[in-house]
Amino acid sequence: MLRSPMSLRAIPDSMDPAKVAAIDALLDRAVAEHGVILPLAIESGSRAWGFPSPDSDYDCRFVYVRPARAHLTPWPHRDVIEFALEDELDANGWDLGKALRLLLKGNAVILEWLQSPVIYRAEAWFRDEFLTFAEGIASREAMAWHYLHLGERQRRVYFGDGTAVAQKKVFYALRPAATLRWLRQYPDAAFAPMDFPTLMAECDPPADLRREVEDLLVRKAATRELGQAPLSPVISAFIDQEFDRARDAGDAQRPTVTQEQRAKAASFYRAAVERLSGSSEQTDPSTS
Repeated sequence: MLRSPMSLRAIPDSMDPAKVAAIDALLDRAVAEHGVILPLAIESGSRAWGFPSPDSDYDCRFVYVRPARAHLTPWPHRDVIEFALEDELDANGWDLGKALRLLLKGNAVILEWLQSPVIYRAEAWFRDEFLTFAEGIASREAMAWHYLHLGERQRRVYFGDGTAVAQKKVFYALRPAATLRWLRQYPDAAFAPMDFPTLMAECDPPADLRREVEDLLVRKAATRELGQAPLSPVISAFIDQEFDRARDAGDAQRPTVTQEQRAKAASFYRAAVERLSGSSEQTDPSTS
């Protein structure tokens, strides 16, 4: 596969080379079977968030763009490409248009993809320009709304009545709560760090919470199964307090998409499709 000299790749030594090779093969399949261009393919989930277990799945996420000629049809294409979960590999991606629409609606997922430290493949200009665009258009209130509702949903799904909680799932509600705290403490920043240890350090949590979380991180990194246990009162109180504070203070608000935002997103989309389509034709041996 030919790649531009400005392509990015960052794979930690801790990742299984066979799994990485399998993900690379899935990404090549997406290109070949769907006729798309992949300007961004990263690792999401616990490995990118900074709290993996030895048995954590590989969660590959990607943004794809259909070449300009594919838009000359009255029949819309699907805006998602999915592969069946197999052998701890979870890979799926969004069309750039879908990623932009969700960003405008306050979905912070694409912001995390753009910040991921684990990169399978990416065009440097695309990631950098998309980050700049997102930073200029993302609403802090919308980001808070996303993490508040994500955290509340994760708490309902994984915690139950708190008597028997899968310990590795605690992070799924703890991370949104820490993000809400971070956003409140850094009012001039566009969005919070993706790396959970960094997020926790920078949001200045209470000392007793910091100790419990550090212990949980160490145990999660060392064992395949943390088992179940009652939810820690310290962690539970922190999560609930941050959710309540964001909700009561009005920090979290569903965004209203303006015509100006839509126009900016459309301009970014057109420019990216045109540039990627031109680059693809130059590197595709079949066009020479």
